[in-house]
Amino acid sequence: MANAHYKVPLAINEPVRAYTPGTSEHTQLINEYKKMYSQNPIDVPMHIGGQEIRTNDKRPMSPPHERTKILGHFNYGTKQHVEDAISSALAARHDWANLPWEDRAAIFLRAADLLAGPFRDKMNASTMLAQSKNVMQAEIDASCELIDFFRFNVQYMTEIYSQQPESLPGMWNRMEYRPLEGFVFAITPFNFTSICANLCAAPAMMGNVVVWKPAESQMYSAQVIMELFEAAGVPAGVINMISVEGPVAGDVVFKHRDFAGLHFTGSTGVFRHLWKEIGANIEMYRTYPRIVGETGGKDFIMVHKSANAKEVATALTRGSFEFQGQKCSAASRAYIPSNLWADVKATVIEQVKSFKMGSPEDSSNFINAVIDEAAFDKIAGFLDYVKTQNDSEIIVGGNYDKSVGYFIEPTVVVTSNPKFKTMCEEIFGPVLTIFVYDAEDFEATLDLVDSTSDYALTGSIISNDRYAINLAMKKLENAAGNFYINDKPTGAVVGQQPFGGARGSGTNDKAGSPMNLLRWTSARTIKETFVPASDYRYPFLG
Repeated sequence: MANAHYKVPLAINEPVRAYTPGTSEHTQLINEYKKMYSQNPIDVPMHIGGQEIRTNDKRPMSPPHERTKILGHFNYGTKQHVEDAISSALAARHDWANLPWEDRAAIFLRAADLLAGPFRDKMNASTMLAQSKNVMQAEIDASCELIDFFRFNVQYMTEIYSQQPESLPGMWNRMEYRPLEGFVFAITPFNFTSICANLCAAPAMMGNVVVWKPAESQMYSAQVIMELFEAAGVPAGVINMISVEGPVAGDVVFKHRDFAGLHFTGSTGVFRHLWKEIGANIEMYRTYPRIVGETGGKDFIMVHKSANAKEVATALTRGSFEFQGQKCSAASRAYIPSNLWADVKATVIEQVKSFKMGSPEDSSNFINAVIDEAAFDKIAGFLDYVKTQNDSEIIVGGNYDKSVGYFIEPTVVVTSNPKFKTMCEEIFGPVLTIFVYDAEDFEATLDLVDSTSDYALTGSIISNDRYAINLAMKKLENAAGNFYINDKPTGAVVGQQPFGGARGSGTNDKAGSPMNLLRWTSARTIKETFVPASDYRYPFLG
């Protein structure tokens, strides 16, 4: 019987490998990519109760940058598979919830070390192949951020458990952090492999059981995640992976008495719909479900007249076009003062024209493909719209081609209308829209930034004037949950910049912080009295 208060290893951010061509790390990763590309097509099962479940409904998986190539298939399920996954989760709940916390910690610390070592190339290569990320975007996401989630969340878990109430003489007060009473449903996006795994792992680490529905375009790396969980020792039934139609899953999950929580990353529209559905069924549940969501963004870069033009341009091109702008934090609107515009414009055009675009196998390609045909068509529709308008112009990019893969040129739009369509609506692609404002209208433009979007995820102020920075901090207080000073609005690091936004961007429960983990606990206060009263009479009665 354990009787010690264990101290977990100090969490330190995983170093990001540079993958300089010619190094062994670069060679190994590209070789793994080629091996996975050329191997026999794989068959990705559902994972329910520790069993691999396959069906006759096989859906193809293709690289977005080579849409005719078949990497393999994933197995599509039905309502029965959702019910089976819930039953398996609930069957595993008692033993998992009662496992000592240090054993849960050990499992995810082991997952971190496995990913840092033998799983690293495979996880990165699967993300490059099926999500079309270049080597650096795959490394910082699929490996480093996920390793950080595992390690830092273990540390945060122990910090939470150590938070205990005070006790007066004659009593002992204790706080117990229980898992939720039921199962957690995790719905994850295509764009970050680390988010997909963390939306399962964070609740599980706190003793919860999970039913996980990955995005269909992320099934390849989802399979590697499940392999990692199994290798790390996550018991059967604790995390169950299903692939079914969203409404089919929802019809079962959100009408189940033991539904206890939703961990979601995806579109604002879907999240609002799910919230309504949960609300409509609220009387069915054993307990009020926890709803945690990170959704859309219309992220901004606000520039002051004191800024350096080249620094501004680099923040724009990196912040807007890394991973083809398919980050919820990607800069998609910018406000540039008139005194800097000529220099910023020249540098932005120069940098964008220097981008190479193609397959992630060639690591000199900065730009790869967007995720699928639906995304391609949506983004192309925005570009076609811009080309018909009199109050906007494309200064670089604007072309697209899906003959080989879903390639869209990084595109910069300049508009004279601050409420132009592409200044307001989320595009989720490589499109940046710029509004040039009178350099003396800084404060009024801050009000414009705040009022233009329903979202409030990320944003930045670039300025060498501290008064201007302070004013922007105050005026844009509620416009971004992650606010950057003299930087692009992307690249949050676990343990350094807890991530999340409010307004239409989510519940701001900050992934990569104790705040998120607290949402997956249900606290119980315990008071023990050492010498109980033996008479009801209080002194005031005389």
